[in-house]
Amino acid sequence: MTDQRPRYGELATPEEQRRAAGLPPLAEVVAPTAPSPAPAPSAAPQTSAPARPHPVDRFATIALLAYGLVNVVVTGLSYLDVVPVMNQTMGMLGIEGEFTNYAAGRMWGTIAAVVLAVGWCVTAALSIRRLRRGRVTWWLPVVGAVVTVGIAAFCLVVPMMGDPAFIAYLDQATGTR
Repeated sequence: MTDQRPRYGELATPEEQRRAAGLPPLAEVVAPTAPSPAPAPSAAPQTSAPARPHPVDRFATIALLAYGLVNVVVTGLSYLDVVPVMNQTMGMLGIEGEFTNYAAGRMWGTIAAVVLAVGWCVTAALSIRRLRRGRVTWWLPVVGAVVTVGIAAFCLVVPMMGDPAFIAYLDQATGTR
């Protein structure tokens, strides 16, 4: 013997299916007409909303970056031919003689020029990122300049410390020999 009964939902209408499932008929179901309530505002601040822009800060940041770019170009080009820069520095320090550590000066001058360019690029990228987020940014070009110039100055001290005229000046100042 085979079971002739239809399987669940096989021959039943949607209304019969609802009744068999214990649900009310479709005619009795009332769709909600009231709009769903708006979500309650959270106490935590939203992090996705951009902060309020600061026009004076934006102007100051862009002006500092522009000033820094001019300085990087002028100073970087002078570092590519570092001998006159070193002679001028030695003259300001009161060191008699001329800079003669040419090979090291050329290499470290080029490194200092690259440091200046890379430092400005990193500073500009970080500044633009902060400006787009609406954060106060004027201080970033100042800090970037101080750090970059400090590293570039160290690059120029290396060949100066190997120059015979500078070493003689240090020997004379310390009273050795």
